[in-house]
Amino acid sequence: MSRQAEIPPQNAVRPRNRTPGRAAVDNATGRFEPYRTVPVDDGWVGDDDPPPVLRTQIRHERPRKVITRNSSPDLPFDRSINPYRGCEHGCIYCFARPTHAYLGLSPGLDFETRLVARPSAPEVLARELSKPGYRPAPIAIGTNTDPYQPVEKDARIMRRILEVLLEFRHPVSIVTKGALIERDLDLLAELAKLNLVQVGISVTTLDRKLCRAMEPRAAAPQRRLQMIEALAGVGVPVRAMVAPVIPALTDHEIEAILTACHKAGARNATWIMLRLPLEVSELFQDWLRRTAPGRAARVMGHVRDMHGGKTYDAQWGKRMRGEGHYAEIIAARFSRAAKALNLHHDSPPLRLDLFKVPPRPGDQLSLF
Repeated sequence: MSRQAEIPPQNAVRPRNRTPGRAAVDNATGRFEPYRTVPVDDGWVGDDDPPPVLRTQIRHERPRKVITRNSSPDLPFDRSINPYRGCEHGCIYCFARPTHAYLGLSPGLDFETRLVARPSAPEVLARELSKPGYRPAPIAIGTNTDPYQPVEKDARIMRRILEVLLEFRHPVSIVTKGALIERDLDLLAELAKLNLVQVGISVTTLDRKLCRAMEPRAAAPQRRLQMIEALAGVGVPVRAMVAPVIPALTDHEIEAILTACHKAGARNATWIMLRLPLEVSELFQDWLRRTAPGRAARVMGHVRDMHGGKTYDAQWGKRMRGEGHYAEIIAARFSRAAKALNLHHDSPPLRLDLFKVPPRPGDQLSLF
């Protein structure tokens, strides 16, 4: 018997339509669960009945630490913070979806609707930065789940984290596709004056209809360009991120995306190929079959060609870009377009020398 035992009922069915405002259509069981669950048609729901609206649920977590370390040669940072687990943006291709399986939840709809917030993260961060042995380096935020997803409007965890980082004069790199970042322009502008912040705005497509189906609760494409303009307007250096490039679906937009981002004020640009680890592979393929059935075979054909016949290869140096003829063409096209727009250079390093633990109530004052 396999570790994930499945006992399908005779009248098992798959959901018929996309849940409003969500990219996934079901809750495929996580890889650590001993049993799978399957939907059952009990005869009460008609073919013409709309699917139910799923409300976002949030529970709180009290972390002992919030800075996560990594040593991956594929990443330009060694530490990061995730204010939230799960992401209400619901991007169907999100490589972070499998992390929900560690919580006993599904990488499918659960990832989009059952979130974990960490309200005490700013206070825990301040304690970690105050430790005598701490040495500063840029902290990356938004590399797993988006810190400016809709729930941040009320939770304000990310804003309070920025307040801590500004107080400590600590460098930070942010990645987002959430328009809520404009709320924090005041803090980001102060960090930018000290060369302590860089922001990456992810623009996957300029097609509003495709964006709505693929990234249902993220900002619309034109809105993301406005975000770049707003950030650049207060002096925040912005990186345009063409991520992910989806073969045969968004790859034709590379040059147009870079041109639009450059016009909005982006200073440089990067790209990442579509990644389909673990449960994301079937979720994305199911989405393709429903949303773009005429292109599904071609999209997945390119994906497999780049990963030795598999839908994903997790090897360092390959997982972000793939390999082979198609991957080389995409890399060449991006490089040529970025150079033409002067977006090909690396971001300048953020300052580390300004870091200082601020005095706390009760601390002995220095004589100098």
